[in-house]
Amino acid sequence: MHTIDANGARIPALGLGTWTLEGEGCANLVAHALEVGYRHLDTAAMYANEEAVGDGLRRSGVARDDVFVTTKVWWTDLGADDLRRSAETSLEKLGLDQVDLLLIHWPNPAVPLDETIAALNNARTDGLARHIGVSNFPTKLLAEAIALSDAPLVANQVEHHPYLDQSKVHAACREAGMAMTSYCPLARGGDLFAERVIVEAAGKHGRTPGQIVLRWHLQQDGIVAIPRTTKRERLAENFAIFDFALTDAEMQAISSLGATNMRICDYDFSPSWDSH
Repeated sequence: MHTIDANGARIPALGLGTWTLEGEGCANLVAHALEVGYRHLDTAAMYANEEAVGDGLRRSGVARDDVFVTTKVWWTDLGADDLRRSAETSLEKLGLDQVDLLLIHWPNPAVPLDETIAALNNARTDGLARHIGVSNFPTKLLAEAIALSDAPLVANQVEHHPYLDQSKVHAACREAGMAMTSYCPLARGGDLFAERVIVEAAGKHGRTPGQIVLRWHLQQDGIVAIPRTTKRERLAENFAIFDFALTDAEMQAISSLGATNMRICDYDFSPSWDSH
């Protein structure tokens, strides 16, 4: 399994995103993903599926220490006491002593960032999480978070796919020794999978459009991708991307789609994104 070394963390480069998965279906999908070979699970307090993710992990029979588990604290819970309570509740639901990575899910300008980062560090110091990081942090906020943190931040999880140029955030992450984790890495498929550069690369390599896009993520320095799927058969397809490589020309052609600047996850509580 290809891994990314990021400030002391070794993060499997392909993980299973679990947003919208729930209950027995989620547990079964998690267990099957681990049987296929996945070793990275991504969940969050807001997903309300941590119990199911934990059930799937236990059901798989894969040793706990062989799986990298990420969860996140919702943006309304970033006060010191709230963050602590959220992290402890997540561990209880997951049935784990600690997670591998605890992230701030979204920044909250109403809560001082120094208070949140201090609480995040305390969660790590007290053993609730092996590593800490952030999510949905544009470069200015990321720089502030890095400066405020005693422990190194290991990842910034952001929306990233060929339709959204995240080169500024990516550069900032690499400069700080951090991984950049791509959520919505396939841009929910559809139009992206019909793009000529994707279709041509898929034909040339004998792969699906989805495999081409995931390979594009993994061939970039320090990038982790966490595609979500509801289909068991898609898990093996998404995982079968480690035995071929895109050419430099194919990588550049796919990256050029970033001029579209399409953002899927943008809310009234979103921060001010980096300009392009």
